[in-house]
Amino acid sequence: MDKANELAWWQQTIAYEVYPKSFLDTVGQGTGTIAGITQKLDYLQKLGVGALWITPCYKSPMVDNGYDVQDYYAIDPSFGTMDDMDELIARGREHGIRVVMDLVFNHTSDQCTWFQASKESRDSEYADWYVWRDAKPDGSAPTNWRSIFGGSAWEWCEERGQYYLHTFAKQQPDLNWECDEVRKALFDIANYWADKGVGGFRIDAITYIKKPPVFEDGPADGEDGLYPVHAATANTPGILDFLHEFKAAVRDGRDIFMVGEANGVAADELDKWVGTDGVFDMLFEFSHTHVPMGEAEIWCRPVTWELADLKRALVASQRATATNGWYPAFFENHDQPRSTVNFFRCEGPLADKAKVLGAVLLTTRGTPFLYQGEELGFGNATWKSIDEFDDVQTRAQYDFAKGEGLSDAEALAACVRFSRDNARTPLQWDASENAGFSTAMPWLPVHDDYATCNVAAQEADPGSPLVWYRTLASLRAARPELIAGDWQELLSDDENVFAFERTLEDARTVTLTNFSDKNVEYDESLVAGLSVLAGSQGDATPGALRPLEAVIFG
Repeated sequence: MDKANELAWWQQTIAYEVYPKSFLDTVGQGTGTIAGITQKLDYLQKLGVGALWITPCYKSPMVDNGYDVQDYYAIDPSFGTMDDMDELIARGREHGIRVVMDLVFNHTSDQCTWFQASKESRDSEYADWYVWRDAKPDGSAPTNWRSIFGGSAWEWCEERGQYYLHTFAKQQPDLNWECDEVRKALFDIANYWADKGVGGFRIDAITYIKKPPVFEDGPADGEDGLYPVHAATANTPGILDFLHEFKAAVRDGRDIFMVGEANGVAADELDKWVGTDGVFDMLFEFSHTHVPMGEAEIWCRPVTWELADLKRALVASQRATATNGWYPAFFENHDQPRSTVNFFRCEGPLADKAKVLGAVLLTTRGTPFLYQGEELGFGNATWKSIDEFDDVQTRAQYDFAKGEGLSDAEALAACVRFSRDNARTPLQWDASENAGFSTAMPWLPVHDDYATCNVAAQEADPGSPLVWYRTLASLRAARPELIAGDWQELLSDDENVFAFERTLEDARTVTLTNFSDKNVEYDESLVAGLSVLAGSQGDATPGALRPLEAVIFG
């Protein structure tokens, strides 16, 4: 089966995202460290991880937990030192794991020296490095755009006598990619980290780097009278020219990969972004995460959905990358609520739900991206007050909901359901105080169930989600069709089951997952001649699935 050997290393491995602030604290400060990641490389290796995506750990004021970068060439002291990072890169290689850095190139922190110089004067060397505009004649913001974190996307700067654009928080001014010096500076940063030996890059919020030639108001879609900045700026024509330049300057000629975060890119547009003529090796597009949340991602507005909607989105992404490009399969990341809550419309044990999603993730076509805690079956945290949240976006969504007329309880319920902090609570290593994450009070609380839902407990339980994920990782490595095989949906009309097959020459694997709390039946001829390779609830019966059961035949 030579087809598997033709694939790049990053197509044959499993990727794992670490949110370093919540992974492991080695110094007793209540927040995680880079040394904590290095300490757990054996744990990651047992999961089959070969690519380790680390969210930003550059020097930062931490308004948005590192996605507001002050200095791309320095490690934030809260995480450790550059020596710690160098050791992680080197030790990772010894474990067959390559570090993947997160590049935040749409914006910087307002504490970045570039912005500090840019705001001082319109004649500064950095004057054009950010997106500045004059006020309207009445002194108001240049447009009525709403930032993704809520409120106006414009902030007045007294020093320059102008407004600057911020797609996200006001402390995250947008860079001006039209400026040649900006692009060169960003490409130099990426090459600096590539020269250090990292295995690739995840590029944050890349769809916003190109702004429209004319800035104008859009139709308001809320009581605040504002128009979403995403609708005004995302994927503006010409963006791919910038990204082809980026690829030529950084990616070409290196044994690395680049995966872009591309909110708003539809499945039928993927061929322009990945593959032979694309700019990235893989692209995170969010059609499936929008199913339970809505494309506008306004948490307080309920969305009605069925499994058919989720299946349709997943199938579209598979078909779009079947012959051109490669798919980064994921259900969780640091910006999403926990998948055990997000992708099910029924009640049931979180562990069973985690196993269903794991079966899909680790047997589908593409590179699986796991997020820390996903392999343990984490659910959303328990939040009792808006004051318990750290996330800047959650607080903005709460304020927006209140502005829409919702009560305190209704606004809080929306945040409890969708907050990004659900994915950011500390990883639970054992049943000791603070779940073995830290000897100090953690920056976010550990889950109430930490005494039983932790790594140590699940390693000792053969029926745990962690053991299931390790089993699937081993199965994936042993079955070439699960890496290089073709992908085809099965039972497309079934309202409860998501099923697909993987084929490579004479090898065939079938994955069957029941997303409901009902017993379901299917035509057992579908798996005729195949044996059970793995069952999430132990033994399995061809032709039947128990509630929230996953079975892989081969």
